[in-house]
Amino acid sequence: MGAIGLKTHAVALTWADAARQRAIQFKPGRWGCVVSVFATVAAKGRVGAFDRQTYGCWGGGVGLGFGNCYKTFPGGIDGFCHFLAGGNDHSEEGHRVGEQTAGWGDRHFADDFSHGERYLKNADVTGRFLETMPMRDIPAQYVIVKPLDLAEPEQEDIKSVTFFVDSDQLSALVVLANYTEPDLENVAVPWGAGCQIMGIFAYRELDRKHPRALVGMTDLSARLNVRASLGSNVLSFTMPWPLFLSMEQNVEGSFLQRRTWAELHRH
Repeated sequence: MGAIGLKTHAVALTWADAARQRAIQFKPGRWGCVVSVFATVAAKGRVGAFDRQTYGCWGGGVGLGFGNCYKTFPGGIDGFCHFLAGGNDHSEEGHRVGEQTAGWGDRHFADDFSHGERYLKNADVTGRFLETMPMRDIPAQYVIVKPLDLAEPEQEDIKSVTFFVDSDQLSALVVLANYTEPDLENVAVPWGAGCQIMGIFAYRELDRKHPRALVGMTDLSARLNVRASLGSNVLSFTMPWPLFLSMEQNVEGSFLQRRTWAELHRH
C-alpha cells in the first residue's frame, strides 16, 4: 500500500519450519525485545527469526505463540502477576528471587521485578488478564518477520502484516479497514505487550469470520525500547493477511486518491 507513504518497510509475519541462514536471531537464553526485531530489523529491510530458545523474553515467547512462557518466569506465574502489578518485594520469597535476578534481562529488570511495572492494579487483575490472553503453542518451529516485499505469499504461511504509522496514516488505515463494512468495527485496540498484539492477538483474529486490524505499540516498555529507531510518535497497525489483501484491493478509487488525503500526506 504505497498510497499510505510508510517510512519503513511493511512487516510480514510468517510461520516456518526452517529459518533463513542469514536471519537475525537472539542468542539462546539471552534477553531481547521482540518488538525491536520488528522495528529495527524487519521494518528496516532485513529478516528476523525466533524459535523456542530465542524469543528474547517471557512475554515475547508468549506473544509469538510459543506457549505459556510465563511458567518459567522468575517466581513462576505468581512472580509474573506481581511483576506486572506492584512487584515481588512484598514477600521474603519474592525478595530472595529478586536478588537473584540482578543482572538478568535489561538493566531495569531487577528493579521492575522487585517494585513492579505497575501496568495493572494488582496481581489478581494480572491473573484475570492471563486467563483471557489468547495464548497458543503454534504448530511451527519458527516465527519469521521480514519486509513484506521479501515475502512469497504462494510459498509462505503469512499470518499478518504490520505497518508502523503516524497519526495521519493510522487514521487513513482505520478508514480503509472499514471501507466496505463499517458496521463491523474492523479495528480494535487490545491491551497487551507490543509483540503480543502483533502475534497471538492477531492470530486470534484469523479465527474470526471477519478478522479485525489491531492497533498496537501502546505498550510503554516497547515504545521506550524502539524510540531511538522509530521515533516517539509511531503506533503499529497489524492486519491479518486476509484483511490486508482486502484493504490493498480497495485502494484504487478510494479516498487515498482524493484531495483530503493528498493534503494530509503532503504535510
